[in-house]
Formats: sequence, C-alpha cells, structure tokens
Amino acid sequence: MSRQTRNTLHAIILTGLSGAGKSVALHAFEDGGFFCVDNLPLMLMETFVSLGDRTPTISKIAIGIDIRDKKFLTHFSGVLSALRKNCRVEVIFLEAQDDVLIRRFKETRRPHPLGQRDLRSSIVKEMRLLRSIRQQADIIVDTSTLTPHRLRKFITDAYIRKGSKKMTVSLISFGYKYGIPPEADLLFDVRFLPNPYFIEKLKPYPGTSAKVKNFVLSQESTREFLTRLDPVLNYIIPLYAQEGRNYLTIGVGCTGGRHRSPAIALEMEKRFKKLKLTTTVTHRDLENESA
Repeated sequence: MSRQTRNTLHAIILTGLSGAGKSVALHAFEDGGFFCVDNLPLMLMETFVSLGDRTPTISKIAIGIDIRDKKFLTHFSGVLSALRKNCRVEVIFLEAQDDVLIRRFKETRRPHPLGQRDLRSSIVKEMRLLRSIRQQADIIVDTSTLTPHRLRKFITDAYIRKGSKKMTVSLISFGYKYGIPPEADLLFDVRFLPNPYFIEKLKPYPGTSAKVKNFVLSQESTREFLTRLDPVLNYIIPLYAQEGRNYLTIGVGCTGGRHRSPAIALEMEKRFKKLKLTTTVTHRDLENESA
C-alpha cells in the first residue's frame, strides 16, 4: 500500500457465514454513506483501500468478502496486517445458529456457496473453515434473532447514526439452558433472584410484562444487585468507549430466559437511557416455554 495515503480512512471488512446477513448489513453501510463493494477479491483489497484513502471524497468504506473467494482463507491474515499499518480497519463477523441458517436458505431457495448436497453439512464445513477468520474479528454478531430490519438498525446505531459519539450498548436477555450468546462482552447471571416461574399467577407472563417486572424489581436481592451493579457499569463503559469500541454487548441470563433476565435487561436499559447511552434490547429466548 502506498505510504502517501491520508491515513484517516475507516475501513470495515464484513464477513462471516453464508446466510448470516452480510448483504443486509452491507446495504445498511451503503445507505449510511459508506463506499461499499461486495465480494471483492482478497488480493485486490489493499489496492482498493489505498485508492480509497487517496480519494478526498471517501472517508469510510465497507467491503464484503466471504468463502466464495478461494484465497480468502489462506491470505486473509497477511492482507489484514498490511491494511492495519496504514488505516483504521474493523472486521465484523456475522454468524447464526445452524437451524436459522438452514431456514433462511430454504426460504430464499439459494444454494450454499460450498455446493454440497446436504445443506447442514455445508454449513458445518463453512463454520470449520472460517474458524480462524472468526478469531481475528473485532466484532462477532449473532444474527439468529435479528430480522433484516433489526440488523439494519443495529448497524445504523453502532456505526452510522450522526450526532451521537457514544457507543451503542446492546442488551441480550437469554436462558442458560439454551446457551450463552457468543457475541456478549459481559455476562451477568441473575439465576440467584427469586423465580416468577414458580409463582402460579406469574408463570404465564413474560419478563416484559408489568406484573413480572414489578415482582422481580421489588425483591430485596434485586435492588441490592442493581445498586452494586450501577457503579461498576458506570465505571467500565466509558473505558470501553475510550478504547474505540463502537458498541458493547451485555448478556443477562437466567434459567430459561423468559422471566428474570428480560425484566433485568429492561431495567438496565432504563438506567442506561438516563445516562444518555444509545441502547438496544434483544430477548433471545423469550418465546421458549420453559423459564
């Protein structure tokens, strides 16, 4: 790459599993003013970024790249290292659960780029092939519970929204029985709180309902937990922002993700808004029957 670059270009490399939403995310970047190109051959990436950095009208670019590029797996690390010597580069890796990817491929009737007869085998193989790429990502986003609209909003809130220099704090309520959200930077286990699941009149209602929220938040253990949690988050969130993070993902988990964790996540969102933080909330396992 030429040394006569402005060294101010912000480059996003968007990659991940096929079917995880790369096209939707790339369109969101494009609508937000990024100069975008999809499926750029990896060996042309340095040249493309160098040209962009020497073009005064271009300050931010987004590049989509995936398993279709045969040199992607073997040369990605070297190209990424070279790019980072000359400009600010962020790698976003999109992924989703197997069953979600299978459903998306069936809905769109598109073949998997690996071309194997069995769709699940193709997905598993791609996950294995991209493991090293995933490890080099700055941000990993699980889109399993995100509609295209919500994925676009996520990208907009984190990278494009004008007038907001604060990072986006994404809250995810979840159930430990269904697994920890891999994209979470911080995890808080609230299974120690009294469980509305065992109260007959509360069991049918989700943690987003007023009845369950009032019960959870009225507990002495909940009040004490939030009182101690507030100063910790108020201290570390600005430190994450100082490190250049565009967003922070906080997971709040209970047993099934239906009662306690949604209630706590909503209360945390309320408190973050008082601090003028941009927030998003996802209740990953709210529709599951168990709590």
